[in-house]
Amino acid sequence: MKPFWIFAVVIAMIIGFAPQPATAYIGPGSGLSAIGAFLALITAIIVAILGFLWYPFRRLMRHLKKDKRKDGENTP
Repeated sequence: MKPFWIFAVVIAMIIGFAPQPATAYIGPGSGLSAIGAFLALITAIIVAILGFLWYPFRRLMRHLKKDKRKDGENTP
């Protein structure tokens, strides 16, 4: 009886892991929605990174301009 169970498990694994053709259909509406959501995600990540880098740089530039104006006022 033992060889029968091993044979049955092997056959079940072969059938279970065999590639099956996909019978799914993605319509144009859901496909465009998925593409739009992906593009929105990528855009949000890029904008977040740019915002994270831009505002400290902007503050630094304002600080440097303020220091330059102060230096220009003090020199005769």
